[in-house]
Amino acid sequence: MKKPLAAIVLVALLALAVLAGCGSSKSDSSTTSAADCKPGQLPTHAKGVLTVATDDPAYPPYFEDDEPANGEGFESAVAYAIAKQLGYPAAKVKWTVEPFNSSFAPGSKDFDFDVNEISITAAREKAVDFSSPYYTANQAVVALKDSDAANAKSLADLEDAKLGVQIGTTSLEAAEEQIDPSSRPEVFNSSNDVVTALKNEQIDAIVVDLPTALYITAAQVPTATVVGQFPATGGDRWGALLAKGSALTACVSQAIGELRSSGELDELTQRWMSQAAGAPELQ
Repeated sequence: MKKPLAAIVLVALLALAVLAGCGSSKSDSSTTSAADCKPGQLPTHAKGVLTVATDDPAYPPYFEDDEPANGEGFESAVAYAIAKQLGYPAAKVKWTVEPFNSSFAPGSKDFDFDVNEISITAAREKAVDFSSPYYTANQAVVALKDSDAANAKSLADLEDAKLGVQIGTTSLEAAEEQIDPSSRPEVFNSSNDVVTALKNEQIDAIVVDLPTALYITAAQVPTATVVGQFPATGGDRWGALLAKGSALTACVSQAIGELRSSGELDELTQRWMSQAAGAPELQ
């Protein structure tokens, strides 16, 4: 039986109204912002637990005694401070191991965020998310005290030095752009390999971030010295790394912003990274 025209029009108008309402609701729910962060109720990798990653071994001044869970060291302390801001006490923080060079590879992650002196770069941001930065580091040159490289007073003095860097780090780009060596730096698979090469005099000097340089000369290679520091192009900013499109990215950035505004982030930086200011500057 054919329905009256007025009834058909009424049904159509009602359908359009329902569709419009659904469209509006979908638009609102798809917006992720820091305002949606509910303390202790985030969609974490493991329900009710905040999983934080870093590399193994974990070195000072970022971690102490190779034990991220003790809260000692700059990045351990920052991670727990972020967790507290997000509503997760220390007992609800779980640590997991993630090698540095695989942390920014594309794909899903077995953690909520990673803190491992990871520089924020445009290339990495294509595959992963970064929070707002929690630290900006200079690069540094380390050489054995009795080497010619140890006497360098400028970046130009290092042009003919045989340099070493760790694969996947921004130190390679910094060395090539700022020092412009006559031969390409040697690239090693891990920080341990870089340090071993320096000890064995396979290379003249290494380029690492400044806090790592201070640790190397204090604990790993006491026969080496920090030749000097220099700024990386655009600033070597470190951020917490998250999976691409993570629902937690805005929340972690908000937490870091609150730590910065309260002065707590500066206090942690001064406590754990204060030695970095004393190294000579190379121009």
